[in-house]
Amino acid sequence: MSRARKPDWLKMRPPSGRRFTEIKQVLGEHDLHTVCEEANCPNLGECWSGREGPGTATIMLMGDRCSRGCNFCDVKTGGMEPLDPDEPANVASAIAEIGLEYVVLTSVDRDDLSDQGAGHFARTIREIRSRQPDTLIEVLIPDFRGDPDLVGAVIDAGPDVIAHNVETVERLQWPVRDRRASYEQSLSVLEQVSKASEIHTKTSLMLGIGEYDHEIYRTLGDLRETGVDIVTFGQYLQPSRSHLEVSTHVHPDKFSTWQRVAHEEFDFLYCASGPLVRSSYRAGELFVEAVRREGRSVEAARAIARADSQ
Repeated sequence: MSRARKPDWLKMRPPSGRRFTEIKQVLGEHDLHTVCEEANCPNLGECWSGREGPGTATIMLMGDRCSRGCNFCDVKTGGMEPLDPDEPANVASAIAEIGLEYVVLTSVDRDDLSDQGAGHFARTIREIRSRQPDTLIEVLIPDFRGDPDLVGAVIDAGPDVIAHNVETVERLQWPVRDRRASYEQSLSVLEQVSKASEIHTKTSLMLGIGEYDHEIYRTLGDLRETGVDIVTFGQYLQPSRSHLEVSTHVHPDKFSTWQRVAHEEFDFLYCASGPLVRSSYRAGELFVEAVRREGRSVEAARAIARADSQ
């Protein structure tokens, strides 16, 4: 079956600009991968340049092969390599060289490791703190199979934001996600972060997979009850013919409606919602806006989050 033609609102502009070129060069010199580039993110240039706030780049830790096989994701499955013990320091050095104000650390799933990579996340956070203490750190973590000790190891490292994506509504968890993932497991991770710390929590949903409006509404309620602070909505786009098909291309007006609902009816601190929005879309700006809505300064929010690591 041929893939549906993309509407005009999904046309992407190639990234450009001095800041984009600078970040790309430094990350390349340190042999680091970014989700921004690996996934051909449409917002790469906008986020890296930080036109309306702190620039953001999303670095992918622990290799480019995943232990899981989600039907929406283009990352290769299987054949994982041993962890690079120098990666945490290498990431920190690159961030210090760039002078990046806001960094998102994410990873493939590493079910093959005894701690599923939680310790590697924690070491990377601490390396960045030691070299670039003013950089705000967001981590987009796997579910660690719901193990509270592993989630706790990341909390204890004291990032400013911990994100974990539920990806879609409960009914569509399979076939969208690997069977080892589940809606309940993801909610438990987010709830643990919310209850155990003052770290901001964040999640993301893809639309256009076949979900119904009442299911999205229920998901927003579940997320807010769990303690999630920030939510993003974006259009699912099929990476290849072998991946899950797009059910519908959601109109931008619908995304605007969900943003309003998230803010006005569920009182999320912030919601980014649009066809080209991705999980880490302008993450630095979202964080700044979220803490302002709380009536805090960024410095106060940073101090509270880092107190958890003491």
